[in-house]
Amino acid sequence: MNTTAQSMRPLLDRLRRAWRSSPLPSFLAWWGGELRALLPAAMQQALDGGTRWHLLELRQGNWWLRPAGQPEPLAHWPDAADPALQQQTLRQALAAVDPQDLRLALCLSASAGLRRTITLPLAARDNLAQVVTFEIDRQTPFRAEQVVVDVRELAQGAGEGRFAVELIALPRSTLDPLLERLAALRMQVDAVDLAAGDGRVGANLLPPAQRPRRRDPRRQLNLALAAACVVLAALALGQWLHNRQLALAAMQAQVEAMRGEAQQVAALRQQLQDNAGAAGFLAQKKKDSVPVLALLLDMTRRLPDTAWLERFSLDASGAIGFQGQSVQAAKLVDALKDSPLIRDVGFQGSIQPDPGTGKERFYMVGKVRTQAPAAATAPAPSGSAP
Repeated sequence: MNTTAQSMRPLLDRLRRAWRSSPLPSFLAWWGGELRALLPAAMQQALDGGTRWHLLELRQGNWWLRPAGQPEPLAHWPDAADPALQQQTLRQALAAVDPQDLRLALCLSASAGLRRTITLPLAARDNLAQVVTFEIDRQTPFRAEQVVVDVRELAQGAGEGRFAVELIALPRSTLDPLLERLAALRMQVDAVDLAAGDGRVGANLLPPAQRPRRRDPRRQLNLALAAACVVLAALALGQWLHNRQLALAAMQAQVEAMRGEAQQVAALRQQLQDNAGAAGFLAQKKKDSVPVLALLLDMTRRLPDTAWLERFSLDASGAIGFQGQSVQAAKLVDALKDSPLIRDVGFQGSIQPDPGTGKERFYMVGKVRTQAPAAATAPAPSGSAP
C-alpha cells in the first residue's frame, strides 16, 4: 500500500463508520428488497450475487476447504502433494462459485491467536489503528513488531463517552510460514482470520501490502448507470436551450461565411504583395550577385602561369574554395588581394609539397563581394589570353 492510500485510510474509516451508523443502509436494503420482489423469479436468480467466503485450513498436514458457516468440506488434499495437483483440486472445488464473488480466507484455529476486548474513548475512533498499536504492549505479551493485528468495533455498550473494540493479534512466527507455503503453492488468499465455530471471527490479519486488489464489475456497472442518469438529467435540463442554440448557431454560420470571404480577399492581397516582393528580391539578388564566369576570368588573370586549379567551389552564401598547385603558393594571396570580386582570401590548412610535380599543393578560401564594380564584371578583351 502506498503512502497516499495509508494517509487516506483514517478518513475512509471515519466515512465507513458514519455510513454504518446512519439509517441509510437499512433503508436502502429494505427498498432494494421491495424492488427485487417485483422482478420475475428468473431475473431475481440472475441478480443473485454477493461475496461468498470460503475457508482454507491446514489440519495435520492436510488442506481443508469449506464454505464459511458450514462444517462439511468441499475438498481436502495433502500438503505434500504436487503444487499443480493442489491448484487443480482447489479450482475444481470452487468451479461453481462466481470468481467475482469468491473470497478465500486462511483460517487458523482460535488458539493460534489472541483476542482481547478493550474500551477506548470516543476520540480514538478517528485514529483507531494507531491507538491500538500503542495498546499492544499493554494488552498482549508481544511487541508490536512481533504480531499482526486487526481491530473490530463492537456493538456492545461501554459506558458514556467510550466504545468497545476487539483486538485480534496473531504472532508473525505463526503466520509467515503459512504465507510462504501458500506463495509456493501459488494460492492467493483475501484474508487471514481465526476460526469461530463453523465460521470465522471476521477480522483480516493479512498484512495490507499482501492483500489483493479486486475490481467489482457490478460496482463499475452501477457507477456507469449512475453516470448515465446524471447525463440524462443534464440533457433534460438543457433541452429548453436547444432552439436558442440553433438560432445562435445559424447566426454564427453567417458571420463565419462573411469572415471567410474577407479572409480570402486578404489572402489574395497578401499573395499579390508577396509575389511583387519576391520578384523584386530576385531582380535585386541577380543585380547584386557576381557571375561565376566573371569570377573564373578574374582568377585566371590574377593567378600566375605556374599555378593551376584542380577544384573550384562556390556556395549560395558566397563562400569560395579552390584547390590547386603552384611553384610559390604563398604569393597567391598577394595576387588575389586587389581583386574587385573576391575578398578575405586566405589559406585553409597548411601548404604541402607534392613529390610528383615538385610544386606546392594549397587550398584557399575567400568570399565574393556583394556588389562588384562594373569594370570588373565586364568581359575580357578579345586579344587577352585565358
